[in-house]
This record gives sequence, C-alpha cells and structure tokens, in this order.
Amino acid sequence: MSTSKQEMSERRHESKDTVRAFNKRILNPVMMLVAGRRYWYAAVIHHTGRRSGRAYATPVVADRVEGGFIIPLPYGTSVDWLRNVQAAGAATLQVKGERYEVVKPEIIDAATAFPQVPAKHARVWRRMRIEHYLELTINA
Repeated sequence: MSTSKQEMSERRHESKDTVRAFNKRILNPVMMLVAGRRYWYAAVIHHTGRRSGRAYATPVVADRVEGGFIIPLPYGTSVDWLRNVQAAGAATLQVKGERYEVVKPEIIDAATAFPQVPAKHARVWRRMRIEHYLELTINA
C-alpha cells in the first residue's frame, strides 16, 4: 500500500501539532524555570497579548547575530506568541541572564538565517526542516 505525498504531509502536520500542544502544556512550563538564565540554552521572549493586553512569556531558542537575534520557528508563523510580537512590533528577550529590548520583527527564510547562525545550529534546523525564522533587532 502506497502513501501519497499529500497524506505524508498531512501526517507530518498532525504530528507537529501534537508536539506543539505537548510543549505548550507540559514542556514550556518546566522550561520557564530555567529559560533565559545565564547557563541555559533557551531564552524567554516577553510579549503582550494583541487582544487581551496580558503579559506573556514564552521559551524560545535565540541565536545572537549582528545587531540582534534569530529565533527558529519550528511550528510555523501562526503561533500566538509570534503574532503578538508582530502586532506590537517589539518584545523583550531574556538570553543568558541578559535582557534586550527588541524591535522590527521580520520573518526570514532559512537561506537568509543560516549564514548568520552557527553552522551546527543551521545543520540541526535544516534536518528539522524549519522553514521560517524570526529576526529581531536590538533597540539601541
């Protein structure tokens, strides 16, 4: 029995949604205990709800690049925290114990992101098939 490319793509999408739901409900609260701290790889992005006005914090991976940061978007461009940052045009990023006010959120593709990040990160993200990245500029 053969599986079509579309069926495989749908399964991959469903799998990604399942992982995202698990991370949001289970893993993210645990990650928030250590994310953004000096010796931890994960950062925290602080953002404001675009409709509620509530303050939120979400763990992310953020690579420091010239003038700002690049954040991989493994779950795509429709996640709530990203839409909040885009709506506000700004956020606060806590990385390695330091806080940065960041602005100008811009979605970029892998071809634009990879030359700016460490090669080992680019290799992992390529294997994970991450297509979109968020580029943020440090507000000077």
